Amino acid sequence: MTGNNRAILILLAAMALSLAVVMLFVPTIPQSQSYHAFADQRTLLGIPNFWNVISNVPFVVIGAIGWLRYRDDPATFVLFTGICLTGFGSAYYHWNPTDDTLFWDRLPMTLGFMAILAGIAAERIDARAGALLLWPLLGFGLFSLLWWRWHDDLRLYAWAQFFPILALPVLFWLFPAKYTNAIYWLIAAACYTVAKVFEFSDAEIYSVGEMLSGHTLKHLAAAVACWAILRYFQTRKAL
Repeated sequence: MTGNNRAILILLAAMALSLAVVMLFVPTIPQSQSYHAFADQRTLLGIPNFWNVISNVPFVVIGAIGWLRYRDDPATFVLFTGICLTGFGSAYYHWNPTDDTLFWDRLPMTLGFMAILAGIAAERIDARAGALLLWPLLGFGLFSLLWWRWHDDLRLYAWAQFFPILALPVLFWLFPAKYTNAIYWLIAAACYTVAKVFEFSDAEIYSVGEMLSGHTLKHLAAAVACWAILRYFQTRKAL
């Protein structure tokens, strides 16, 4: 690893520590029970919250395709396993939305985010550094969720969500791509942003014709983001 790469890793570590320190001064963040009150609660074919449950199928399909094809690298294995299990975990949660079931929705998503960060670090900075980062990141992601369940405090989970969002643009900006078709990562980021907009507009979107809710559309937009990641691995070539 070059001196510049070490400096960037130190910078990222400083960013992570700084964000963690900031979170210490944020008041405890409990899980709001209103989170479980989604706009579309229709039961169809005997399935409660039908559209929020069934809209998770694309995650299972995309994750399974990626897992079957790209499981030699640990980070990629965890990534596509996380995407696939997100489909099952989210469907399980939406069948009966509670804090207990929400844990199984958030766990595979969190592991997937950690795997993306470690994988990009391996790809753009140093393969050994990325491999070493994977397991601490996965461990912290799991611990952040356990902390929430033990103490009803989402601060560590917020760190696990927001730090990759801060770190990934730094990695993409400072380090050149080693593979073609990195545009798919930008597509994934754009779709994920759209998914978050849909999530926060759940009731407003559902009120327009009461066809699909914002949360259902969030699942579909996030699935397109996962598809873009899959396409990146399917089409990339070494530069």
